[in-house]
Amino acid sequence: MEQHRTRPPQSRPRRGRAPLPPQAQGESGDGPTGAPSVESATVCRAGGGQGRRLPPLVRALRRFPDPRLTGLGSGLFAAASMLVLGFLDGLLFGGAVAVYGVFFVLVSGLTAGWVRKADLVTAPVAVPIAFALGAFFVGDGGDGLTGRLAGLVTTLATSAGWLYGGTLVAGLIVTVRKVRLMARKAAAQRRAARQEPAEHQQPQKAPKPRRA
Repeated sequence: MEQHRTRPPQSRPRRGRAPLPPQAQGESGDGPTGAPSVESATVCRAGGGQGRRLPPLVRALRRFPDPRLTGLGSGLFAAASMLVLGFLDGLLFGGAVAVYGVFFVLVSGLTAGWVRKADLVTAPVAVPIAFALGAFFVGDGGDGLTGRLAGLVTTLATSAGWLYGGTLVAGLIVTVRKVRLMARKAAAQRRAARQEPAEHQQPQKAPKPRRA
């Protein structure tokens, strides 16, 4: 008798959720390739950014305001600051020359650091004038305009060290900024010369072969 061959039962596909695309598997973090998720990449970037920690002084200077004043604006800032500080010095400290000198050095540094690049020369010129204006309230020469002027001359004579020191600080800061500006310009010119397209250069013509 002939035996009928029975076909093996075909395996039916299991019904379930469809497999996720590779992008989704990579984002979920459970894909076969084991690609990191977006969140882990973000954490890695954040961790890498936090790895390089700046010194506290540099971070404090970066938080400090960084305005850019014109030549006239820097002169007005220095003059107004020294007038107010000179008045407060004469009112609270009895016109102490040392206190006024420290204030002047600080204002000179700020003026030289905040003036814009095009007006760097104005800072060392403006700060001595501001010192003389504020010293009008510091000098103790008596009442009246004549007494004030006499006190101003005395203050300028006795505080010449602070005047020269603050002006020197402003000059040094301006010089450093000028040197850095010139170095950046030179570096930019060198980069522009290197990136000049080769198509602007005329190719050399190959010599023609001589006929025999």
